Amino acid sequence: MSDVVLEVRDLVKHFPSRSGAVHAVDGVNLELRRGETLGIVGESGCGKSTLAKMLVGLERPTAGTVSVRGQEISRLRGGALRRSRRNIQMVLQDPYTSLNPRMTVGDIIGEPFAIHRDATPTYGRHRAVQELLEVVGLSPDHINRYPHQFSGGQRQRIGIARALALRPEIIVCDEPVSALDVSVQAQVINLLDGLKQRYGISLIFIAHDMSVVRHISDRVAVMYLGKIVETGSDVAIYDQPTHPYTQALLSAVPVADPRLRDRRGQITLEGDVPSPADPPSGCRFRTRCWKAQPACAEHEPLLEIRQRSAHPVACHFAEVAQAL
Repeated sequence: MSDVVLEVRDLVKHFPSRSGAVHAVDGVNLELRRGETLGIVGESGCGKSTLAKMLVGLERPTAGTVSVRGQEISRLRGGALRRSRRNIQMVLQDPYTSLNPRMTVGDIIGEPFAIHRDATPTYGRHRAVQELLEVVGLSPDHINRYPHQFSGGQRQRIGIARALALRPEIIVCDEPVSALDVSVQAQVINLLDGLKQRYGISLIFIAHDMSVVRHISDRVAVMYLGKIVETGSDVAIYDQPTHPYTQALLSAVPVADPRLRDRRGQITLEGDVPSPADPPSGCRFRTRCWKAQPACAEHEPLLEIRQRSAHPVACHFAEVAQAL
Protein backbone atom coordinates (compact mmCIF):
# COMPACT_ATOMS: atom_id res chain seq x y z
CA MET A 1 0.00 0.00 0.00
CA SER A 2 1.28 3.47 -0.88
CA ASP A 3 2.22 5.81 1.97
CA VAL A 4 0.66 8.73 0.06
CA VAL A 5 -2.81 9.44 1.50
CA LEU A 6 -3.44 12.79 -0.22
CA GLU A 7 -2.23 13.84 -3.65
CA VAL A 8 -2.74 17.26 -5.22
CA ARG A 9 -1.90 17.75 -8.88
CA ASP A 10 -1.82 21.05 -10.80
CA LEU A 11 -4.54 22.50 -8.58
CA VAL A 12 -5.97 25.83 -9.75
CA LYS A 13 -8.70 28.08 -8.35
CA HIS A 14 -9.63 31.28 -10.19
CA PHE A 15 -12.51 33.41 -8.99
CA PRO A 16 -14.21 35.54 -11.67
CA SER A 17 -14.02 39.29 -11.20
CA ARG A 18 -14.91 42.39 -13.22
CA SER A 19 -11.31 42.79 -14.31
CA GLY A 20 -10.83 39.14 -15.27
CA ALA A 21 -10.00 36.53 -12.66
CA VAL A 22 -8.53 36.35 -9.16
CA HIS A 23 -5.71 33.77 -9.20
CA ALA A 24 -6.17 32.45 -5.67
CA VAL A 25 -4.37 29.11 -6.27
CA ASP A 26 -2.35 28.64 -9.45
CA GLY A 27 -0.85 25.22 -10.09
CA VAL A 28 -0.16 23.64 -6.69
CA ASN A 29 1.30 20.13 -6.39
CA LEU A 30 1.47 18.44 -2.98
CA GLU A 31 1.68 15.00 -1.39
CA LEU A 32 0.75 14.06 2.17
CA ARG A 33 2.06 10.78 3.54
CA ARG A 34 0.54 8.52 6.14
CA GLY A 35 1.15 9.71 9.69
CA GLU A 36 2.98 12.92 8.80
CA THR A 37 2.25 16.60 9.26
CA LEU A 38 2.69 18.89 6.25
CA GLY A 39 2.94 22.55 7.19
CA ILE A 40 1.80 25.14 4.65
CA VAL A 41 3.02 28.63 5.48
CA GLY A 42 2.79 32.07 3.90
CA GLU A 43 1.47 35.59 4.40
CA SER A 44 -2.23 36.43 4.40
CA GLY A 45 -3.58 36.57 0.86
CA CYS A 46 -1.33 33.81 -0.50
CA GLY A 47 -4.18 31.35 -1.11
CA LYS A 48 -3.69 29.02 1.83
CA SER A 49 -7.32 28.98 2.99
CA THR A 50 -8.63 28.56 -0.55
CA LEU A 51 -6.31 25.59 -0.96
CA ALA A 52 -7.59 24.11 2.33
CA LYS A 53 -11.22 24.42 1.20
CA MET A 54 -10.47 22.63 -2.05
CA LEU A 55 -8.75 19.80 -0.19
CA VAL A 56 -11.92 19.04 1.78
CA GLY A 57 -14.36 19.73 -1.06
CA LEU A 58 -15.77 23.06 0.16
CA GLU A 59 -14.48 24.74 -3.02
CA ARG A 60 -14.49 23.14 -6.45
CA PRO A 61 -11.20 23.63 -8.34
CA THR A 62 -11.01 25.45 -11.64
CA ALA A 63 -8.50 22.83 -12.79
CA GLY A 64 -6.38 20.05 -11.33
CA THR A 65 -7.18 17.18 -9.00
CA VAL A 66 -7.34 16.26 -5.32
CA SER A 67 -7.10 12.52 -4.61
CA VAL A 68 -7.46 10.69 -1.29
CA ARG A 69 -5.99 7.18 -1.30
CA GLY A 70 -6.05 7.23 -5.11
CA GLN A 71 -9.69 8.33 -5.40
CA GLU A 72 -10.20 11.72 -7.00
CA ILE A 73 -12.58 13.67 -4.78
CA SER A 74 -12.37 17.09 -6.43
CA ARG A 75 -15.24 16.35 -8.84
CA LEU A 76 -17.51 14.32 -6.56
CA ARG A 77 -21.04 15.48 -5.81
CA GLY A 78 -23.94 14.54 -3.56
CA GLY A 79 -23.72 11.30 -1.64
CA ALA A 80 -20.33 10.37 -3.08
CA LEU A 81 -18.83 13.65 -1.82
CA ARG A 82 -20.46 13.19 1.59
CA ARG A 83 -19.02 9.69 1.92
CA SER A 84 -15.54 10.91 0.94
CA ARG A 85 -15.59 13.47 3.75
CA ARG A 86 -15.54 10.69 6.31
CA ASN A 87 -11.85 10.34 5.54
CA ILE A 88 -10.85 14.02 5.43
CA GLN A 89 -12.07 16.59 7.95
CA MET A 90 -11.24 20.21 8.76
CA VAL A 91 -10.50 22.36 11.82
CA LEU A 92 -11.41 25.97 11.08
CA GLN A 93 -9.53 29.11 12.02
CA ASP A 94 -11.91 30.98 14.29
CA PRO A 95 -13.32 28.96 17.21
CA TYR A 96 -15.77 31.79 17.96
CA THR A 97 -17.61 31.57 14.61
CA SER A 98 -17.12 27.93 13.61
CA LEU A 99 -19.49 26.59 16.28
CA ASN A 100 -23.25 27.10 16.14
CA PRO A 101 -24.17 29.13 19.25
CA ARG A 102 -27.67 27.59 19.32
CA MET A 103 -26.39 24.03 19.56
CA THR A 104 -25.05 22.28 22.64
CA VAL A 105 -21.54 20.88 22.60
CA GLY A 106 -23.03 17.39 22.48
CA ASP A 107 -25.03 18.23 19.36
CA ILE A 108 -22.06 19.92 17.68
CA ILE A 109 -19.65 17.04 18.22
CA GLY A 110 -22.35 14.45 17.53
CA GLU A 111 -23.51 16.05 14.28
CA PRO A 112 -21.16 13.90 12.11
CA PHE A 113 -22.86 10.81 13.56
CA ALA A 114 -26.25 12.21 12.55
CA ILE A 115 -25.02 12.64 8.97
CA HIS A 116 -23.07 9.37 8.80
CA ARG A 117 -25.33 7.09 10.82
CA ASP A 118 -23.35 3.96 10.05
CA ALA A 119 -20.32 5.55 11.75
CA THR A 120 -22.05 5.85 15.12
CA PRO A 121 -20.41 3.49 17.66
CA THR A 122 -22.51 0.60 18.89
CA TYR A 123 -22.56 2.03 22.40
CA GLY A 124 -24.40 5.14 21.19
CA ARG A 125 -23.85 8.75 20.23
CA HIS A 126 -24.05 10.17 23.75
CA ARG A 127 -21.20 8.06 25.08
CA ALA A 128 -19.18 8.56 21.90
CA VAL A 129 -19.38 12.35 22.33
CA GLN A 130 -18.35 12.08 25.98
CA GLU A 131 -15.31 10.03 24.94
CA LEU A 132 -14.35 12.64 22.34
CA LEU A 133 -14.58 15.38 24.97
CA GLU A 134 -12.20 13.39 27.17
CA VAL A 135 -9.81 12.79 24.27
CA VAL A 136 -9.43 16.55 23.64
CA GLY A 137 -9.00 17.36 27.32
CA LEU A 138 -12.51 18.52 28.26
CA SER A 139 -14.92 17.16 30.84
CA PRO A 140 -17.64 14.76 29.64
CA ASP A 141 -19.98 16.66 31.96
CA HIS A 142 -19.81 19.64 29.57
CA ILE A 143 -21.86 17.81 26.95
CA ASN A 144 -24.98 19.95 27.55
CA ARG A 145 -23.20 23.32 27.65
CA TYR A 146 -23.22 25.91 24.87
CA PRO A 147 -20.18 27.37 23.03
CA HIS A 148 -20.40 30.76 24.78
CA GLN A 149 -19.66 29.01 28.09
CA PHE A 150 -16.14 28.07 26.92
CA SER A 151 -12.90 29.94 26.34
CA GLY A 152 -11.34 30.27 22.89
CA GLY A 153 -8.93 27.42 23.48
CA GLN A 154 -11.71 25.18 24.76
CA ARG A 155 -13.86 26.00 21.72
CA GLN A 156 -11.03 25.01 19.43
CA ARG A 157 -10.79 21.71 21.32
CA ILE A 158 -14.50 21.22 20.60
CA GLY A 159 -13.83 21.87 16.91
CA ILE A 160 -11.05 19.30 16.98
CA ALA A 161 -13.34 16.77 18.66
CA ARG A 162 -15.92 17.32 15.93
CA ALA A 163 -13.28 16.76 13.23
CA LEU A 164 -12.10 13.61 15.00
CA ALA A 165 -15.56 12.06 15.42
CA LEU A 166 -15.52 9.97 12.22
CA ARG A 167 -11.90 8.89 12.79
CA PRO A 168 -10.68 10.44 9.52
CA GLU A 169 -7.31 9.58 8.06
CA ILE A 170 -6.60 13.25 7.24
CA ILE A 171 -7.38 16.47 9.11
CA VAL A 172 -6.80 19.85 7.47
CA CYS A 173 -6.11 22.55 10.08
CA ASP A 174 -6.61 26.05 8.65
CA GLU A 175 -4.80 28.53 10.94
CA PRO A 176 -6.12 26.62 13.99
CA VAL A 177 -4.21 28.67 16.61
CA SER A 178 -4.02 32.16 15.06
CA ALA A 179 -7.06 33.40 17.02
CA LEU A 180 -5.78 32.06 20.35
CA ASP A 181 -3.56 33.51 23.06
CA VAL A 182 0.09 32.55 22.79
CA SER A 183 -0.11 30.58 26.03
CA VAL A 184 -2.96 28.48 24.60
CA GLN A 185 -1.43 27.95 21.16
CA ALA A 186 1.18 25.49 22.44
CA GLN A 187 -1.51 23.45 24.22
CA VAL A 188 -3.58 23.09 21.04
CA ILE A 189 -0.50 22.24 18.94
CA ASN A 190 0.54 19.58 21.46
CA LEU A 191 -3.00 18.19 21.42
CA LEU A 192 -2.99 17.88 17.61
CA ASP A 193 0.43 16.26 17.64
CA GLY A 194 -0.68 13.80 20.32
CA LEU A 195 -3.82 12.88 18.37
CA LYS A 196 -1.70 12.30 15.28
CA GLN A 197 0.47 9.84 17.20
CA ARG A 198 -2.47 8.17 18.93
CA TYR A 199 -4.67 7.60 15.87
CA GLY A 200 -2.13 7.64 13.04
CA ILE A 201 -3.75 10.71 11.49
CA SER A 202 -2.07 12.72 8.74
CA LEU A 203 -2.28 16.49 9.25
CA ILE A 204 -2.09 19.50 6.99
CA PHE A 205 -1.29 22.43 9.26
CA ILE A 206 -1.75 25.88 7.69
CA ALA A 207 -0.31 29.00 9.32
CA HIS A 208 1.40 32.31 8.61
CA ASP A 209 3.79 31.96 11.55
CA MET A 210 6.99 30.04 10.74
CA SER A 211 7.77 29.38 14.41
CA VAL A 212 4.35 27.76 14.97
CA VAL A 213 4.71 25.55 11.89
CA ARG A 214 8.15 24.38 12.99
CA HIS A 215 6.83 22.86 16.23
CA ILE A 216 4.51 20.39 14.53
CA SER A 217 5.56 19.82 10.91
CA ASP A 218 7.57 16.99 9.38
CA ARG A 219 7.65 18.72 6.00
CA VAL A 220 6.94 22.32 5.02
CA ALA A 221 5.62 23.98 1.86
CA VAL A 222 6.07 27.74 1.56
CA MET A 223 3.29 29.43 -0.41
CA TYR A 224 3.34 32.82 -2.10
CA LEU A 225 0.58 34.35 -4.21
CA GLY A 226 -1.08 31.07 -5.14
CA LYS A 227 2.07 29.01 -5.74
CA ILE A 228 4.42 26.79 -3.73
CA VAL A 229 7.86 28.44 -3.90
CA GLU A 230 9.86 26.06 -1.68
CA THR A 231 9.23 22.69 -0.10
CA GLY A 232 11.24 20.19 1.91
CA SER A 233 11.71 18.59 5.31
CA ASP A 234 11.42 20.79 8.37
CA VAL A 235 15.20 20.60 8.81
CA ALA A 236 15.85 21.60 5.20
CA ILE A 237 13.49 24.57 5.25
CA TYR A 238 14.56 25.95 8.62
CA ASP A 239 18.27 25.19 8.48
CA GLN A 240 18.91 25.68 4.76
CA PRO A 241 16.27 28.07 3.35
CA THR A 242 17.05 28.88 -0.27
CA HIS A 243 14.15 30.97 -1.57
CA PRO A 244 14.39 34.69 -0.69
CA TYR A 245 10.78 34.66 0.51
CA THR A 246 11.44 31.78 2.91
CA GLN A 247 14.53 33.58 4.18
CA ALA A 248 12.49 36.73 4.78
CA LEU A 249 9.78 34.84 6.69
CA LEU A 250 12.38 33.16 8.89
CA SER A 251 14.17 36.42 9.60
CA ALA A 252 10.93 37.79 11.04
CA VAL A 253 10.66 34.99 13.64
CA PRO A 254 11.30 36.48 17.12
CA VAL A 255 14.50 35.35 18.87
CA ALA A 256 14.64 35.39 22.68
CA ASP A 257 18.45 35.57 22.99
CA PRO A 258 19.54 39.22 22.41
CA ARG A 259 23.00 38.08 21.24
CA LEU A 260 21.52 35.94 18.48
CA ARG A 261 19.05 38.68 17.63
CA ASP A 262 21.84 41.18 17.06
CA ARG A 263 23.86 38.75 14.96
CA ARG A 264 21.00 37.74 12.71
CA GLY A 265 20.31 39.81 9.64
CA GLN A 266 16.79 41.20 9.42
CA ILE A 267 15.17 41.04 5.99
CA THR A 268 12.45 43.63 5.49
CA LEU A 269 10.16 43.04 2.55
CA GLU A 270 9.00 46.17 0.76
CA GLY A 271 5.31 46.54 -0.02
CA ASP A 272 2.42 44.13 0.31
CA VAL A 273 1.59 40.90 -1.46
CA PRO A 274 0.52 41.88 -5.02
CA SER A 275 -3.11 41.49 -6.01
CA PRO A 276 -3.95 37.93 -7.12
CA ALA A 277 -6.18 39.57 -9.74
CA ASP A 278 -3.09 40.96 -11.45
CA PRO A 279 -0.05 38.84 -10.46
CA PRO A 280 3.41 39.92 -11.69
CA SER A 281 4.84 38.25 -14.79
CA GLY A 282 7.55 35.64 -14.39
CA CYS A 283 8.41 35.14 -10.74
CA ARG A 284 5.55 36.43 -8.61
CA PHE A 285 7.89 37.36 -5.79
CA ARG A 286 10.17 39.53 -7.95
CA THR A 287 8.41 42.83 -7.09
CA ARG A 288 9.55 42.45 -3.46
CA CYS A 289 12.79 40.52 -3.99
CA TRP A 290 16.24 42.04 -3.49
CA LYS A 291 17.73 39.49 -5.89
CA ALA A 292 15.39 40.26 -8.79
CA GLN A 293 16.92 40.60 -12.25
CA PRO A 294 15.39 41.03 -15.74
CA ALA A 295 15.18 37.25 -16.18
CA CYS A 296 12.83 37.06 -13.21
CA ALA A 297 10.20 39.10 -15.09
CA GLU A 298 10.59 37.11 -18.29
CA HIS A 299 10.59 33.49 -17.10
CA GLU A 300 8.58 31.86 -14.35
CA PRO A 301 10.89 29.66 -12.23
CA LEU A 302 9.87 26.02 -11.88
CA LEU A 303 9.65 24.32 -8.50
CA GLU A 304 12.60 21.96 -8.77
CA ILE A 305 15.88 20.92 -7.15
CA ARG A 306 18.58 23.35 -8.24
CA GLN A 307 22.34 23.46 -8.18
CA ARG A 308 22.51 25.37 -4.91
CA SER A 309 19.56 23.67 -3.23
CA ALA A 310 19.04 20.09 -2.06
CA HIS A 311 15.25 20.45 -2.07
CA PRO A 312 12.72 21.89 -4.57
CA VAL A 313 12.65 25.69 -4.85
CA ALA A 314 11.13 28.05 -7.44
CA CYS A 315 13.83 30.72 -7.81
CA HIS A 316 16.29 31.48 -10.62
CA PHE A 317 18.86 32.65 -8.08
CA ALA A 318 18.24 30.29 -5.17
CA GLU A 319 21.08 30.19 -2.68
CA VAL A 320 21.34 28.49 0.68
CA ALA A 321 21.22 30.86 3.63
CA GLN A 322 22.45 30.01 7.08
CA ALA A 323 19.79 29.08 9.60
CA LEU A 324 18.01 32.24 10.71
